[in-house]
Amino acid sequence: MAENNSERLKIKDLALEDRPREKLMARGIDTLSNAELVAILIGSGNRNETAVQLSQRILNSVDNNLNQFGKVSISELVKNFVGIGEAKAISIVAALELGKRRKSADIIERKKITGVEDVFSLFQPMLCDLPFEEFWILLLNQANKIIAKQKISQGGVAATVVDVRLILKPAIEMLASGVILIHNHPSGATKPSHEDIQLTKKVRDACSLVNINLLDHIIIGDTNHYSFANEGMLTNA
Repeated sequence: MAENNSERLKIKDLALEDRPREKLMARGIDTLSNAELVAILIGSGNRNETAVQLSQRILNSVDNNLNQFGKVSISELVKNFVGIGEAKAISIVAALELGKRRKSADIIERKKITGVEDVFSLFQPMLCDLPFEEFWILLLNQANKIIAKQKISQGGVAATVVDVRLILKPAIEMLASGVILIHNHPSGATKPSHEDIQLTKKVRDACSLVNINLLDHIIIGDTNHYSFANEGMLTNA
C-alpha cells in the first residue's frame, strides 16, 4: 500500500535542537553530521523514521563511506529505502555530483600541474564512481599549465579502445608541449594491464615524432592510483 505522506515523520516534528536546518543556521554547517546533511536534502522520513534516521540508515548501507555513497544509483535508493522516491533520490545524486564537480573545478583553477597528486585530485572525482572505463588526456604547455583536458574514449567494464591518432590530434592542434594519459579501472585495482603498457609505448613513440613529451600515464582506482612515471615505466614500456 502506498505510504500516506501525512504519516511521515517530518523534520519539523523534531525537537528544535535536532532540526538540521535550524542547527545549520544557529551553529554553522560544519556542526552537521553527514546524515543531517542528507536529511536536509530529503526533507522528511517515513512512518517509522525521521529524515535524519533514514539518512543515517542510507549511509550505514555504504559503511558511511562517501566515495561508495557516490556510486549509489537513483533506482537503488528508491528500491531499498522506504520514504525515498524518485525526486528525493535525484536530489541526493545531484548533490553528490555537484560536490565532485566543485572539487574538480578547484583543481582546474590552479592550472599548473606539479605532480601526480594534482592529476589524481583532478580526475579521481570524475572517474572513481564509473562502472566502465574512460580514457582522458591532459594537455600542458611548457610551464606545465593546463591547456585542456579531453575525453578520448569510453569503454566497458574491463577495457576501452584508444586510437593513438585521437590523442595526437588535439595535442598538435593546441600546441601542447606535454601530454598526460589518464584512465580508470572500475575494479579499483590500479596495476596496469598488458594492453595499458603497450598503449603507453605506442603513445610515447608517436609523441616523440612530433616533439611532444609523454609525461605520465596515470591509472585511477577508487582511492589510489598508479603512475607510469613514478614507477619508471615510461622508459621501460
